[in-house]
Amino acid sequence: MMVVLRSLAIALMLALTGMPAAAIEPLQFSDRAQELRYQQLLRELRCLQCQNQSLADSDSNVASGLRLEIHAQMQAGRSDAEIKAFLVERYGDFVLYRPEVKSGTWLLWFGPFVILAGAAAALVVHLRKRRGKAAAPAADQARDEEDW
Repeated sequence: MMVVLRSLAIALMLALTGMPAAAIEPLQFSDRAQELRYQQLLRELRCLQCQNQSLADSDSNVASGLRLEIHAQMQAGRSDAEIKAFLVERYGDFVLYRPEVKSGTWLLWFGPFVILAGAAAALVVHLRKRRGKAAAPAADQARDEEDW
């Protein structure tokens, strides 16, 4: 009985470890320059499911589908700009790691600076109030000492 269970466990492990290798489909490129262009595009585009990984780094099914779509468009002769425009039209500016500066992306580009400026202003106001409260008791204490 133990031999059968051990054999089943080994067979299951072998089957599971072989699945990812079978799921990866090698892509054909006409030359090394095209492959480098493909890899650069994958680093510039964001996985829609993982959200914080590039298409090159993501293992999700969504990223795999997008990689195949990009490869197919490259084989069809489309430029990087055309591929990016297609993906932005389909999925929005979120698919780009560095979206263009336009009215729809101002918050993405300038929002962190606005938040930082607001936090700095709040800190300055807080410190001035605290300094003013610390100076008031010192002035009262000096007046009390003069009365003696």
